[in-house]
Amino acid sequence: MNEQIDVNDGLTLRAVNENHVVALHRLVMKNRAWLQQTLNWPQLVTTEEDTRKNVQANMLLHRRGYAKMYLIFDGEQVIGVMAFNQIEPLNKTAWIGYWLDEARQGEGVASRALQALIRHYAQRGEIRRFAIRCRVDNPASNRLARRNGFLLEGCLKQAEFLNGRYDDVNLYARIIDGDPA
Repeated sequence: MNEQIDVNDGLTLRAVNENHVVALHRLVMKNRAWLQQTLNWPQLVTTEEDTRKNVQANMLLHRRGYAKMYLIFDGEQVIGVMAFNQIEPLNKTAWIGYWLDEARQGEGVASRALQALIRHYAQRGEIRRFAIRCRVDNPASNRLARRNGFLLEGCLKQAEFLNGRYDDVNLYARIIDGDPA
């Protein structure tokens, strides 16, 4: 699986494959404490084998069209993940998830990667409704959604468990019929 989406300025999205396991695992471990502030899964990743199993599962879902996991590359360095965590083929809906190396925050990388992913799938007619769920108390993720044309559709009360409590989650969506350019 060598699927690649060009972003710009040396940034690319590359479909995850087993060749990426070591670099991805290192990035997760480097950012684990920071990621755990907003995501539950980092605490479950302790070994390279955990990362390998996740990559293998995502490759299978990618091939079947039920999810798409891309690594964000700057040149040849993995700096984050941009993914459709779930795809509803009949509804042409994709649920977006993402994270970026803490050291690369504030550079617009996530916005550019998100726009490239949306443009790629909207132009192909595969996805028309793009959705993001993010914790109310994650201001950066909420700003990313709004800055990229997503509209707040509502707030799900106590919808996600993290660090011993249930948090409210905002639901954003962007609908694109036709070419988004």
